[in-house]
Amino acid sequence: MKALVLNALGRGFDVEDVDIAAPMGREVLIDVQASGLCHTDLPFATHDIVPTPAVLGHEVAGVVAEIGAEVAQFRLGDHVVGSLAQSCGSCARCLSGRSFQCQYPESTLRQPTDPPRLSRHGVALFQGLGLGGFAERALIHENQLALLPKDMPLVQAALLGCGVVTGAGAILNTAGVSAGDTVVIFGAGGVGLNAISGARIAGASRIVAIDIQSKRLEAAKRFGATDVIDSTKTKPVEAVRGLLPGGADHVFDFVGLKAVAEQGLAMLGVGGGLYLVGVATPEVSLDLNIFDAIGGQKRVQGVNFGSTNFKRDIPMYADLYLQGRLNLDDLVSKRIALRDVNDGYAALKDGSLNRIVVTSF
Repeated sequence: MKALVLNALGRGFDVEDVDIAAPMGREVLIDVQASGLCHTDLPFATHDIVPTPAVLGHEVAGVVAEIGAEVAQFRLGDHVVGSLAQSCGSCARCLSGRSFQCQYPESTLRQPTDPPRLSRHGVALFQGLGLGGFAERALIHENQLALLPKDMPLVQAALLGCGVVTGAGAILNTAGVSAGDTVVIFGAGGVGLNAISGARIAGASRIVAIDIQSKRLEAAKRFGATDVIDSTKTKPVEAVRGLLPGGADHVFDFVGLKAVAEQGLAMLGVGGGLYLVGVATPEVSLDLNIFDAIGGQKRVQGVNFGSTNFKRDIPMYADLYLQGRLNLDDLVSKRIALRDVNDGYAALKDGSLNRIVVTSF
């Protein structure tokens, strides 16, 4: 099959012929119909985080083509979407609904003594996050797949695997935003727009989006932002304080820069929370004044995967989309072929596109 292979850090992806194994045990082989370009794969492709050579791509949706002998949750022809959260399904955290904090994520992978899922000329390839969605087919443990309604478009569904659940989940699950709360969102890219959707669904009274791109701010308005701030033209802390004199209840950082996170802290009202979701580079740090944090009763929380119980949440978001209550159509800015992924990531850098999805393999 054709797949994109990351052969060396910082050198982009190469289209190559790759071998994929037959499913065994609880593995599901899917024909990939859509694979989203998520910024999270870029640090993997440029920093020493995962082994190379590797097949990445973690926003993947498709149709079940084959199943292993022990698969219980899926049938041939089912429409599914992958989850980057690897969960065993039986540890205390999985059983309490916190599959995103699974204690044994490696249980979704093959054992070292097993033949590899992906190989090239007999040599194993690393499968990014247990998914490897930049390929014609993907071999995935059933505990990393969620079932979709058959009428859910697979292109939009692919985004449910990461961008949607991370953005909306940070609002609905991690922060528990309630009706009437005030929300500030730094970064109106693909994930930030989903946070705006989540805040709208939660009933937030003010949803303030901050970005440096005018096109993104226009998109934020379409997704439900009540106010937008161009941080190249005004000081964001002062602007937010002008809109929310008592400070914000919740601030979400989808940018991942030190300066942005510290501005977020300064915007919080008493008892407010700063939620760190995006990361620009792995070494970014944050300075926190403990006295101010105590006096303001502020909290800072890192958010992984939107605190998502994906077996529950992904079908829920699919239903919300089908009901017309969750905007996914405007997230898909462009559809490309697998061979064009390098150009696709380059196109995302200028901020004019929300999400690009591979639909031709």
